[in-house]
Amino acid sequence: MDTPSFKEDHISQVPALQLLINLGYTYLTPEEALIARGGKTSNVILETILEKQLCQINTILYKGGEYKFSNNNITNAINTLKNIPYDGLIRTNEKIYDLLSLGKSFEETILGNTKSFDLKFIDWENLDRNVLHVTEEFEVMQSDGKAHRRPDLVLFVNGIPFAVIECKCPDIKDPIKEAISQNLRNQTDEFIPELFVYSQVLMAVSKNEAKYGTAGTADKFWAAWKEKEDFEAEVKRLVNKPLSLEIKDKLFASRFQYVRRYFDAIESEERLVTSQDRAIYSLLKSDRLLKLSRQFVIYDCGEKKIARHQQYFAVKNTIERVSQYQDSKRKGGVIWHTQGSGKSITMVMLAKALALCPSIPNPRIVIVTDRIDLDQQICDTFKHCGMEPEKAKTGAHLMEILDKNKKTIVTSVLDKFQAGLNKRSVEVTSENIFVLVDESHRSQYGIAHALMKKVLPNACYIGFTGTPLLKSEKSTAEKFGGFIQPIYTINDAVEDKAVVPLLYEGRHVLQDVDQKPIDTWFTRVCEPLSEYQVTDLKRKFSKIEKLNLTDQKIYMISYDVSEHFRKNWQGTGFKAQIATDSKAAALKFKKCLDEINKVSSEVVISAPDKRKGYEDIYEEPTEEVLKFWKNMLKRFSSESEYNKQVIASFKHAEQPEILIVVEKLLTGFDAHRNTVLYIAKSMKEHTLLQAIARVNRIHEGKDYGFIVDYYGILGELDLALTAYEELSGFDKEDLEGTLVNIAEEVKTLPQKYADLWDIFKEIKNRRDEEEYERFLFDEELRHKFYEKLTAFSKTLSIALSSEKFYEEVTEKQINKYKDDFKFFQKLRVSVKKRYAEVVDFKEYEDKIQKLLNTYVSSDEVIKITDPVNIFDKENFQKEVTKAVGEAAKADMIAHRTKRTIEEKYDEDPVFYEKFSNLLKKAIDDYRQARITDAQYFLTANEIMEAVRDRKDTDMPDILQDKDVAKAFYGVVYESVNQRNNDKGASAKIAIDIDAIIQRNIVVDWHLKTDIQNKMLNDIEDYLADETKLGLSYEEIDLIMEKIINIAKRRYAK
Repeated sequence: MDTPSFKEDHISQVPALQLLINLGYTYLTPEEALIARGGKTSNVILETILEKQLCQINTILYKGGEYKFSNNNITNAINTLKNIPYDGLIRTNEKIYDLLSLGKSFEETILGNTKSFDLKFIDWENLDRNVLHVTEEFEVMQSDGKAHRRPDLVLFVNGIPFAVIECKCPDIKDPIKEAISQNLRNQTDEFIPELFVYSQVLMAVSKNEAKYGTAGTADKFWAAWKEKEDFEAEVKRLVNKPLSLEIKDKLFASRFQYVRRYFDAIESEERLVTSQDRAIYSLLKSDRLLKLSRQFVIYDCGEKKIARHQQYFAVKNTIERVSQYQDSKRKGGVIWHTQGSGKSITMVMLAKALALCPSIPNPRIVIVTDRIDLDQQICDTFKHCGMEPEKAKTGAHLMEILDKNKKTIVTSVLDKFQAGLNKRSVEVTSENIFVLVDESHRSQYGIAHALMKKVLPNACYIGFTGTPLLKSEKSTAEKFGGFIQPIYTINDAVEDKAVVPLLYEGRHVLQDVDQKPIDTWFTRVCEPLSEYQVTDLKRKFSKIEKLNLTDQKIYMISYDVSEHFRKNWQGTGFKAQIATDSKAAALKFKKCLDEINKVSSEVVISAPDKRKGYEDIYEEPTEEVLKFWKNMLKRFSSESEYNKQVIASFKHAEQPEILIVVEKLLTGFDAHRNTVLYIAKSMKEHTLLQAIARVNRIHEGKDYGFIVDYYGILGELDLALTAYEELSGFDKEDLEGTLVNIAEEVKTLPQKYADLWDIFKEIKNRRDEEEYERFLFDEELRHKFYEKLTAFSKTLSIALSSEKFYEEVTEKQINKYKDDFKFFQKLRVSVKKRYAEVVDFKEYEDKIQKLLNTYVSSDEVIKITDPVNIFDKENFQKEVTKAVGEAAKADMIAHRTKRTIEEKYDEDPVFYEKFSNLLKKAIDDYRQARITDAQYFLTANEIMEAVRDRKDTDMPDILQDKDVAKAFYGVVYESVNQRNNDKGASAKIAIDIDAIIQRNIVVDWHLKTDIQNKMLNDIEDYLADETKLGLSYEEIDLIMEKIINIAKRRYAK
């Protein structure tokens, strides 16, 4: 082969194995891996290796002597790790993680004394004492015991499966998505979760791309790894380093035997480094895999999380920074990671790394936050370090903890911390105290910082910020020790898809009302309404003419918000917030929204008697606010329960759809479904940037977050962000990528519309839907159509939500966009049914239906469902009947049959090959107009019935009730018919071979080489000695290879 191969083995799986072997992993054949786990596919631990390593890495030091654990305790340790009861993937994974992190104590009697001693499964202090192994096609029995799954590559540390890799060739559609999907499927309870309860790193790789996650990581959170360090030369050396002859003989002995010649040939030439190579090197070299697993994994509210690249390097560089001294103190610094990119998790991981760092004796970590929920999260996380953090109830309590050296990790909320510092004059001089301060740019931290310096003069201070520092604050960062790399900006996070980009629109309700009469606005909002709706709206608006100007504005904004949310987001699962300027205004918005009665909402404000924290301290509580608070306490019993229940409903239930807030929940509030922020108040600088970041979290089906500005903070957003007074304190480059004017996205609509129509430029009759469907016969062209339609529909949805779009585009053109979108969506549904394509169940379908229902006045549901299987005769016939025209019916039958043949091909290759060729001929004859629509329909139907009922007129009667023997007959007759055309003889041979296979079958026979060899020897003897056909050994080998492959498909279930 002189050209590159795109087969998965050639381009992904074997290159991955070669690199891993050169990284220090010992290669095990699947047979060796099975032996190491006691021959049981239900067992995923390589017990023989683990047993040896537990003896090797564990030594008991007692009274000056060194002792080993007893064989009994080594066995007990293995059983402990093996036999943790399954309690769901993440809960079980967490229990095992604790065991791997901390080890377990076992009693030993030494010198007559019985004591408990710690046994470790991984040597975390001496990483090179651990052993690494890798194997391919690691077969694991499913939970139901009926079938097996085989992840492509599994990596072991001390015999424990730490990493799983799925490999894909780059020429399939969305290879990484497919690999992730396979990883996720295998983790579910009905497949092989028993493997993934041990997993720390999971990878999806293809030559040109790679992503990673950990156990339970949802599709949208799998990430690419990036490094700024130049390691290209080292990776190039490793991928081009020849394997030893011994290892090559082993690697290419069985499954990969057929590719040996290919890899021997390319080994003589230097190959280039691929994205797959870089990712494997970065994540799976031994020290990186173990450090990631120990220091950079946390469990957070039922989810397991592993560090992204910016978190890993920020923590790594911080540990290096604090190991340096300046003026006899450890150097600190500021970590700037944009909001939504996991800044809070970075803080947790840093505290964990400091606690585990062997070069920092007795570290004490004080974490100062302004969020009670983050404070609680940190407390829950540190048990994985083998210690319990203590919450400082007051500043005095904090000083007492530090003074008496009671706890390694202490957490405190800012206001309590500052109050206590004012009261105590204790001085704690340790240099191993680390103060981690969240949002350290805030002005209130200035006073606290000075006090902390006085009480903790030698402490190391590390600040965290999610927003860029103002120009005036950058000198403060330098005093801390400067920025700790990498800085992770908004642009970085958007590029990594760690957050979604934000689209900004300035709406005119609030700005225009002062200059124009209310009727102008009323006319505009009434345009899309029916006569009845206009009458109802006039009735409601007759009330507001009596209101003062401020209340008129609130009512009009409330109506606009109701319509905007109802048309674009209601029913999609996405949520919104309204930011108002006071508690009284928040309650007025709530009253107006309830009266308009189109969306559900809740108000979240702090208690009216508070003077510190969230709301304006100069705002006197109105009678309405006091009344609301009294009712709220009746409803929820306490402020904490009120916050807890409303926020939980917003995050997880259908209602409320909108939260109305003042300051609370505009910072430090994460709700991934939160998609739209309606601004009806003045905000600037950090407050503005923190508020808009509430809607930048990623969520399934969410392409953007939307900022709808009724206050005019940024007007039309037609200038650089730093040109606006509210953001003028920042450097221009620090704000790049923060917001994009919605008009910029809308401007791309005409081109996307043209790109969609360009696919059909060869269509002669644009009014003939059948011509469109036949034109889309080619699969590659269909996928191009789906891609262009998706791009057009997403932008059309954004455009139709924008006020500016209606002002700048004619009604005629808007209607043209809508009508054509509806046509193309119907065409999409029709061709997917016609050509039997598998459906992608992303939330895209709900968003499309929302667009149709709102803007296209669709009176029908246009949704795609999975194609009905041809074996479901009744429902399949109903679906065929719905197709218009015999050609459409024939295409539907032909392509459903084609799909069935592809799925079942390996069960009987000769049978399915025959009907595949007949089907291909029928389709080609029709496309070339050699047969009529009626003939095409008749032929497709006959082939479908033959495939469905496995009817073959050439099949000898003796085989009619012997399904597997039929498949063997096809192989035998195909091989011998040239010298012996006796079909009965071939049928008898097939039946005899079936009997040989069946008498040798034992449990897991398809995994046991000795059993398969016995089958092959018996078949070879039979074909050579008893059939008298005079077959050559080459012919016998070919028959046996095909027979054993069919047997594995039919008898190994």
